[in-house]
Amino acid sequence: MKGMPALNVEFSDRELEDLRQIAKERGTSMKALVREAAAADIARHRALQEGAEAFRRFFASHADEFAAAFPDDEAPLKGEGRVA
Repeated sequence: MKGMPALNVEFSDRELEDLRQIAKERGTSMKALVREAAAADIARHRALQEGAEAFRRFFASHADEFAAAFPDDEAPLKGEGRVA
């Protein structure tokens, strides 16, 4: 059975003590605790990326409606500068 890739992570003494305490309180290993935290952050990052992409698609497909609803927020077209 081939092992999974590993990553060595350095922690301060205080961080290690905190991790030990949290793992003990949760009844899990430090390795499992760190892996769960990393997996949760990866999932959160993916969800944010997917949400941002969904918003971009929604905004692009409704750009004319947004422009009509918020005309003051529209960038001036090329050649349409404000005269001082």
